[in-house]
Amino acid sequence: MRKWSTEKAWQWHAQQGWLRGFNYLPRTAVNWTEMWQQETFDAACIAQELQWAKAIGFNSLRTNLPFIVWEHDRDGLIRRIEQFLAICRQNDIRVMLTLMDDCGFSGEPPFLGQQKLPVPGVHNSQAAASPGRNIVMRPALWGPVERYVKDIVGHFAHDKTIIIWDLYNEPTNRMIFTPAGRSAFDPALEKRSHRLMVQAFRWAREMDPEQPLTVGAWHILAGQDPIAPVYSHPTDQRALALSDIISFHAYVPLAQLHQAIAYLRQFKRPLLCTEWMARHAASVMHEQLPLFKAQGIGCWQWGLVKGRTQTWLPWPGFTGIDSGASPGWFHDLLDETGVAFDETETALIKQLAQESG
Repeated sequence: MRKWSTEKAWQWHAQQGWLRGFNYLPRTAVNWTEMWQQETFDAACIAQELQWAKAIGFNSLRTNLPFIVWEHDRDGLIRRIEQFLAICRQNDIRVMLTLMDDCGFSGEPPFLGQQKLPVPGVHNSQAAASPGRNIVMRPALWGPVERYVKDIVGHFAHDKTIIIWDLYNEPTNRMIFTPAGRSAFDPALEKRSHRLMVQAFRWAREMDPEQPLTVGAWHILAGQDPIAPVYSHPTDQRALALSDIISFHAYVPLAQLHQAIAYLRQFKRPLLCTEWMARHAASVMHEQLPLFKAQGIGCWQWGLVKGRTQTWLPWPGFTGIDSGASPGWFHDLLDETGVAFDETETALIKQLAQESG
């Protein structure tokens, strides 16, 4: 199977309506391993939170799968994905599944069982990569990763609840998060994860899924000036060239978002912003959600419910673009009881959802 034609990509886009949603981890999970492994899969919490999401006006979500759970409990993971998709259908929510992820902010290889407690005061402190830097760095270990990609994509290749495959979240991201701030982790990761991303496209296309494939361009810095270097990283450029639908991350102010969109329009394909909204970075709901709707760009902001990931806290060491602002939460919309951090944000989502029909 080859990359979709531009005509097919736009036909897909026309069938979706305006996609609006969130990146999802239930409040009871510190990372995706905890979300998906049998011992801690919390279907009741997921059902409750997705009911809240439907009431707000969301119609889709993006969530990640952990290779380590597939490796040790393939059949169980498949059953839990099917259960999760059933809950999503009950709430009229469609799904973007992400298969791999370099965001191992804990600095540790993924592991099964009881996960470590969140580090007090640290954003997403126990984030576990998939398959993990220990595997990404050793191509001799990629055989099971190939089987994982082909198995998941092949099994769900015709599932109507899954609208698109995001094959690899932030390939080459080598940061670790600690109470002292952020630091780079193993520069050699970049070449390996770039190569693994390219392989993932080939493996997934061999399964001939109905759904399109994408990997998001993400190398953009809040407040960056000028905009010229945006998404110029070689892995971003390769992802943009390989993707059926163009996707990107943009935790940036409105003016910079306009510039990023203008740059990405040159690819002549539908656009999806798969990560956005960071209040301290001036990536805010009232300015940017109407823009996404007006331009027909699907969008998934980071986080739904304040939980164990602690993503309401800012990135370590990030003080914000506007030091005079007092934005409160960094990400996330609702507290643990379903009450909005800012009711004007959820009211806006409802209004724009109603206008979209």
